[in-house]
Amino acid sequence: MSVAPKASTPDWPVPPEGGWTADDLDRLPNLPPHTELIDGSLVFVSPQTLFHSRTVSFFEWQLQSLAPTEFDVVREFTIDIDQQNRPEPDVIVVRGDVVDDPEQTRYPAAAVTLAVEVVSAESVSRDRETKPLKYARAGIAHYWRVENEKGMAVVHAFELEPTTGAYVSVGIFRERMKVAAPFPLDLDLTGIKMRRGGV
Repeated sequence: MSVAPKASTPDWPVPPEGGWTADDLDRLPNLPPHTELIDGSLVFVSPQTLFHSRTVSFFEWQLQSLAPTEFDVVREFTIDIDQQNRPEPDVIVVRGDVVDDPEQTRYPAAAVTLAVEVVSAESVSRDRETKPLKYARAGIAHYWRVENEKGMAVVHAFELEPTTGAYVSVGIFRERMKVAAPFPLDLDLTGIKMRRGGV
C-alpha cells in the first residue's frame, strides 16, 4: 500500500493584511541576509556575481577614502523611507552627525546624501525604475546606478532637482568618473576589473 507524501507547509513568512512594515524586518525570524522591504513586500537577494562584489567594494573603499569627515560610508545597510519601504542600497553616504548606535539596523532616509546601487540581473527594474523614484521622494540628493557593460563598470549619476523633486542625470561615466558632489571625486573606474595572471 502506497502512502501519499504529506504536503509540506511553506516555511516562508506569510504577509499580514496590508503588507509588512519597516519594523517587521527587525522582528521576523530567519530572514535571509540583505532582505529588503519594497511596497510592503519582502525582497530576497539572489547570490551576487563577482563583478557585483568587486564593484561594491570599490565604491565603499573609494568613498571612505575621499569623504570629508562630516560624512560616513556604509555598505549594504537598510534605510527607512516609510513604513512600507526599507530598501538596502549597496553603498550609502550618510551625514556624520547621525546617531551612531552600534545596535542600529537602519538609517533614516533624511540622513542619506548618496545611494549607490550596482545592478544585478534580478534587480534591473528595481534599480532603474522603482528605487530611484523612492529615493527621490525621500529627498536623497544623489543616486548612482552602476551597470556592467561587458565587464566594465558604467556609472549613471543623478542629482535631485529640488523644484520638481525628481532626479536629473549629471552624467554617464566610463573609465573615469569626475564629479563635484556630494563631494569632489575623481575615480578610475578601470580599477573595477577581474584579476588575471595574479596581477
